[in-house]
Amino acid sequence: MDLFNKSGVLVASVLVMVGTAIGWQAQESPIPAPTKIEAVATRIGDAGHVAAERRLQEWADLGSPVAQRELALRYLSDPDKRDEALDLFQRAANGGDARAAGLVGLVRAGPGHLQR
Repeated sequence: MDLFNKSGVLVASVLVMVGTAIGWQAQESPIPAPTKIEAVATRIGDAGHVAAERRLQEWADLGSPVAQRELALRYLSDPDKRDEALDLFQRAANGGDARAAGLVGLVRAGPGHLQR
């Protein structure tokens, strides 16, 4: 009987650990997939969309290289935000975003070298 109780406790502990692991994996990341980030960025458009830009900013602050790049692309149209755009491109490039890495040099070269 003592062996049965110990086995039951062991099985119950394993089940709790497995359930915890499954729950941990099921948690959604606060940063969505790159395709969703790019879709949100597309919604901003030329006229701007405050909620979409705010979401990009949140994801960029959480460390998403794609969000950093997309936000930087939006900031390029505002001469007052050019330095911030460069910083975001650099952060995105450092985070592994190849497109941002290519754009860092173009932004540093000046506005005449940029084409989206």
